[in-house]
Amino acid sequence: MSGLRIVFMGTPEFAVASLDILVKNNYDIAGVITVPDKPAGRGQQVQQSAVKKYALEKGLKLLQPEKLKAEEFLSELRELKADLQIVVAFRMLPEVVWNMPRLGTFNLHGSLLPQYRGAAPINWAVINGDKETGVSTFFLQHEIDTGKIIFREKTPIAENETAGEIHDRLMVIGAELVLKTVKAIEDGKYPQIDQSELIAAGEKEKHAPKIFKEDCRINWEKPLKKIHDHVRGLSPYPAAFTELLSPDGKNFSVKVFLTETEETEHNYSVGEIHTDAKTYIKVAVEGGFVSLKDLQLAGKKRLPVTELLRGFQIAAGWKAL
Repeated sequence: MSGLRIVFMGTPEFAVASLDILVKNNYDIAGVITVPDKPAGRGQQVQQSAVKKYALEKGLKLLQPEKLKAEEFLSELRELKADLQIVVAFRMLPEVVWNMPRLGTFNLHGSLLPQYRGAAPINWAVINGDKETGVSTFFLQHEIDTGKIIFREKTPIAENETAGEIHDRLMVIGAELVLKTVKAIEDGKYPQIDQSELIAAGEKEKHAPKIFKEDCRINWEKPLKKIHDHVRGLSPYPAAFTELLSPDGKNFSVKVFLTETEETEHNYSVGEIHTDAKTYIKVAVEGGFVSLKDLQLAGKKRLPVTELLRGFQIAAGWKAL
C-alpha cells in the first residue's frame, strides 16, 4: 500500500470509477466525503449517493457533512491526516478544506480546461458541436475551475454521439488520469501549467453553466445540425423536449433523446410534422428534416419511434412547437 493518505470527495457514478481505480491500486483511502442522503423520485425515497454505496461496500471511512465549514466536520477531516485530497464531481470547497492537506487538493473536470468551466461541461461541448473533449486534473484555488493544470487527456466526439455516451467514456478516461496524477504527485514530478497558457491566440473561452429547463426546449427555427447537437447534448439527461400540437388544438409534451438528420431542400413550414403513422416522425426545419428516433411522452416510458406510434395516433397536420 502507498504511504500517501488520500481523502476522496465525490457524489455520482462518474466519481466512483476514480475512487475504484485508487482502491484497486492499493492507495490508502483515509476517508471518503460525499453528500448527505436525501429523498428523491416520485416516492421521495431516501437515496444514497453512488459514492456512498461504493464506500460502504468497501468498508471505507465515510463522512457526509451538511456544511463544509462546520467545525465538527473540519475537526473530523483534520483527524484523517490526509496528504492529498481528490475531488471528482462533488461541490465547491471552502479554502479551509482544500488548503488542508500538505500536498493540496486536485480536481478532475470533464473538459479540456480552460474550456468549459462550470457545472455541465460534457453537455455543452456536445451542444456546441465540438469535435473533441476530454478531462483535466488541476489543483484547486480560489476561483472555480481555474487552478494550475496537472494533466489533460483528449478524446474525439463523433457526430452522432450523445452526452451520455461521452460521459461514460470520460468516466473511464478520467479514472486513469486521476491515477496518473496521483502517481506523479507521489513521485514529486508533475507539471503545473497556468490555464492562460492553454488558450490559443484568437480562441474564445466557452462556458458550461448549469442547465435549466428552458435550455432544454428545442428551437425548431435553428439550423438542422444545431437542433441535432442540442438533442444529443442533453441525452439522456436532462433531455431535450418539445410540444406536439394536433390539428384539433391538443398539446402533448415529449422528450426527445435521439434524432437523425436529413439534408434536403423543401418548401414546408418550420415545425411541420411528416409521418407515415407507423415508422417515422420527421420535423421540417431549415435545411432539411429532423427525424425523431427515441421519444418519451409525459408520464410514459421512453420508446423507439416505431413503438411509440403503435399507441399514439399522429398524422398530417400536426406541428412541433
